[in-house]
Amino acid sequence: MQETQSLHWESQVNDGKMTLQLSGELSRNTLLPLWQQRASFLLEGQLDGQMIVWDLSQITRIDSAGFALVCDFLQHNQTLLTKAQRQILQNPPSQLLTLADLFGLSDWIAQFIPQNGNR
Repeated sequence: MQETQSLHWESQVNDGKMTLQLSGELSRNTLLPLWQQRASFLLEGQLDGQMIVWDLSQITRIDSAGFALVCDFLQHNQTLLTKAQRQILQNPPSQLLTLADLFGLSDWIAQFIPQNGNR
């Protein structure tokens, strides 16, 4: 019997920071509900003055479709954020970093990863 794949997410806003906690598998088989509900946590009005933290510490697997989704979210938010705001990838899984290398996006993705490693 094949194990059921799932992805869960929740968002919290406090102290001028919006944290989006993703857990489970971020793959082509699980990302459709997250994509469909992206407006609920990517609304421009909700981002005003806030830092966005993408907490990926609970991601168990990420494939190229999941990587593309994360990149799309990051790029979308960059167009909405002011210069004073920023977004970070907290605890990015090694699979995400490997995919960034494979697609030639390591330098681009690095701008979202804090210098202390937080991997």
